[in-house]
Amino acid sequence: MTEKTINKPQVDDDEIDLIALAKTLCLGRKTIIKILIVFMIIGLLVALFSSKEYSASTTMVPQISNKNSRMGGLSSLAAIAGFNLDMNMETSELSPYIYPQIVQSVPFQLEIMNTKYTFSDVEQPVSLFEYYTEYYKPGPFSIIMKYTIGLPFVVLKAIKGKTDEIPVESYAKTIQLTADQDAIRKIIEENVTLETNDKEGYLVLTSRFHEAKLTAQVAQKGQDLLQKYITDFKIEKATEQLKFVESRFNEKKTDFEKAQANLAAFRDRNKNVTSAMARTEEERLQNEYTIAFEVYKQLAQQLEQARIKVKEDTPVFAVVKPVTIPIEKSKPKRAMILVIWTFLGGVVAVGWIFGKQFLQTIKTKWKEEPIVEQPTVHV
Repeated sequence: MTEKTINKPQVDDDEIDLIALAKTLCLGRKTIIKILIVFMIIGLLVALFSSKEYSASTTMVPQISNKNSRMGGLSSLAAIAGFNLDMNMETSELSPYIYPQIVQSVPFQLEIMNTKYTFSDVEQPVSLFEYYTEYYKPGPFSIIMKYTIGLPFVVLKAIKGKTDEIPVESYAKTIQLTADQDAIRKIIEENVTLETNDKEGYLVLTSRFHEAKLTAQVAQKGQDLLQKYITDFKIEKATEQLKFVESRFNEKKTDFEKAQANLAAFRDRNKNVTSAMARTEEERLQNEYTIAFEVYKQLAQQLEQARIKVKEDTPVFAVVKPVTIPIEKSKPKRAMILVIWTFLGGVVAVGWIFGKQFLQTIKTKWKEEPIVEQPTVHV
């Protein structure tokens, strides 16, 4: 008789038994539902009591001059051969990659902080520093977060104690801030940002605060400050040159007017005098006048050129999207918060069920495993 062997599929121990997993979840469905409800309630509370936040932005396109294009194709061909013909390369151009660093710099943030704005709960315009230190009242959710998750930081700050307040002063170009100023500076650092689009070549300055009008005011102030900082850097060299030429022009203008007056006075006093001494003196005064006039004339031309240079170097910002007061708030997104907390509750519930089963399995195996005593070795 021939025995037929029936090959039964082998079940790998490492494979996951989906039916057993589904059965485990089904048995623990009450626990899962309870955890989901708890997390949904937490998510609903977070969504309802989270602080409102509005967002305002402005889009700018900086016009950057390219003065090195005069060399044209000649410099490109020379570069291939390994030579650099661009001997007059301008170094005063500020790269747009540096603009975000300007917005995040302490002097920029201090100017934003000390500018007066209008608030809905304050009668007169006040600065951000005055508002956050005297008038601002955090919401209930912020207080709960501070004394729950942030409780260790509150305790450490209390143990450390309050640092001595140092006024904002500059010693050898070093800025010193008080603890309150640094805290508000960090708020500005988080809520006022600048993004650069390398491909399209535009800048987006964004401001985020709890009031719509305040958000627009800070965004407009940030735009004006950014343009001012970039303009000051760009025309710094030309402005210094203009000041120098203007100073020399005023000096030589005084010398020219003095020489002109001396010559006129001498001619008035010696109208009918024909002596050689008088003619010599007149020639001398005439030469002084001529020299003073030529120097004055040249400086006048240089002064006008310096003024034109300042105008040429002043960068132009095309504001593509001006600042507008936002109508709808950007945060909190209540539906998204509720979905996230519900998903998190599902993950915690499933993890709780499987974790509990895993611990129970380990506990059962621990009890069933016999304890083997090691033989004592006598020396």
